[in-house]
Amino acid sequence: MSGHNEGGSGPGQPRPPSGKPGGGFLSQYKPDQGKATRTGTFVGLAVLIVWGGKFVNDRLTGYQGDEAWQLLITPGIAILFAVVLGALAWRVSYVSRKSSDFMIATEGEMKKVSWATKNEVIGSTKVVILFTVLMAALLFVVDVLFQRFFSWIDVLKT
Repeated sequence: MSGHNEGGSGPGQPRPPSGKPGGGFLSQYKPDQGKATRTGTFVGLAVLIVWGGKFVNDRLTGYQGDEAWQLLITPGIAILFAVVLGALAWRVSYVSRKSSDFMIATEGEMKKVSWATKNEVIGSTKVVILFTVLMAALLFVVDVLFQRFFSWIDVLKT
C-alpha cells in the first residue's frame, strides 16, 4: 500500500463519482431515463401548483387594504408561491436521486406489465355487468321473501 493512491484520484486515473449530481440545483439526474414517468409527475405537480397559486391569489384578493397591496403584493405572493413550489417539483421530479431512481424503476416495471387487450377488457366488463345484475335480482327476490315472511308472522305491518 505504500506509495500508491487508493482513491483513484491520482494523475491519469478516473475520479470516483461524487455524491452529488453534476451541475447545479436544477440539473437533471439521469436525464435519458424514466422520461415519461418523470414528465407526468412534474406536469401533475405543476397543475396542482398553478391551482394552489390561483387559490392563494383569490384568498389574498379579498383582503381589504391599500391599492398597492392589491396590485403588486397579492399577485407577487402567488407568483412566489408558484415559483418556489415549481422549483421544488422540478427537484423532486428530475434532480433528487431517490425519487428519480424510484420513477425510473417504476417506468421500467410498467414496461414489463402485460396489458389486457381491448377484447379481454370488453369480455371482462360484460361478465361484471351480468354478475351485478344477477346479484341485484337475487337480493331483490330474497328481500321480497323476507318481507312476506315477516308480514306473515305479524312482525312487519304492511
